[in-house]
Amino acid sequence: MNQKLIQWSKENFSDLPWRKNRTLYRTLVSEIMLQQTTVSTVLNHFERFLKVFPDVKALAKASSEDVLIQWKGLGYYRRARNLKSACEYFYENFKGQIPLDYELLIKAPGIGDYTANAILSIGADKKGICLDANLERIIARLYCIEEFKGPKLIKKIHNMYKDNLILSELENFSARDFNESLMDVGRVYCQARKADCLHCPLKKNCKSFKLKKGTTYPKLILKQKKFFNLELIRFVIQKNGKVYSYKKNSDQWLSNQYELPTFILQSEDNNLKQYPKLKGHIENLYFLDSIMTSITKYKITNYYLICDEKEFQKITGEKVNSFELVNPNDAKSNLSTASLKVLSKI
Repeated sequence: MNQKLIQWSKENFSDLPWRKNRTLYRTLVSEIMLQQTTVSTVLNHFERFLKVFPDVKALAKASSEDVLIQWKGLGYYRRARNLKSACEYFYENFKGQIPLDYELLIKAPGIGDYTANAILSIGADKKGICLDANLERIIARLYCIEEFKGPKLIKKIHNMYKDNLILSELENFSARDFNESLMDVGRVYCQARKADCLHCPLKKNCKSFKLKKGTTYPKLILKQKKFFNLELIRFVIQKNGKVYSYKKNSDQWLSNQYELPTFILQSEDNNLKQYPKLKGHIENLYFLDSIMTSITKYKITNYYLICDEKEFQKITGEKVNSFELVNPNDAKSNLSTASLKVLSKI
């Protein structure tokens, strides 16, 4: 690894807005936004968000509602709440400054090992590595590290780096440039399921390339179960002590049970067909109460909204006459567990 790698990175990716006008706060915001979100999506929101909340104090003092409104379009709103909580922590404990101390950083709500190291190495240019999925993968391939992907591999990489067994060249370069150039390689050449080894600027240093093992590393645990995050909205429309519901068919989960009218808000599984997607808009959606459930390989956040028939039709485009009235207090109503849990909260 040499200056050519860093030069390639700068020539192709220096225009990313979070790589301009560096501050610890801008680094923090970008790192939280980039979690579970593509670069192209973040590009459409980063500067706009910072115009509204230009520093730690502004975000700490803002209302949760305003923060969520500005976060709209980035998805997974828990990250916005974590970001605001972290800024509140920094404002209350460090007068709005972000401390350059790992142990203090990870005490902030929503900041874990990766984000803390990103603030230090990318934000402050302090020597170190921030192991996102790209770096974990690249380093495992560079050195053919015999460990399964996950916490054990991350720990092993950290220990090997600490013992100067890998990445000794980092001492010769800016930590910021070094980490970001590896991230860029991971996005462009060294991807999870495919690797363009012939054009990769790291091929001369890569053991996997020399041994023709390509995507063999990092090693994956066989039959590792994948859970998908799923966000649903369930509507509670009441009439004469009953609620509108529908009967699940034989091709759906919980066949022959009844459920409240339910729509998909967000799903990590794009092939999910269990529920229709919500086409309408709900004001202050993520301020609604919710319950957590799970089924098969899905972890579900169930938001629920009490509304009347006109509101339901306005939001969903559906009429309630396509649903049945069910008495939730009737033991024979056969309402799903999730539906009953929602109704118990009302």
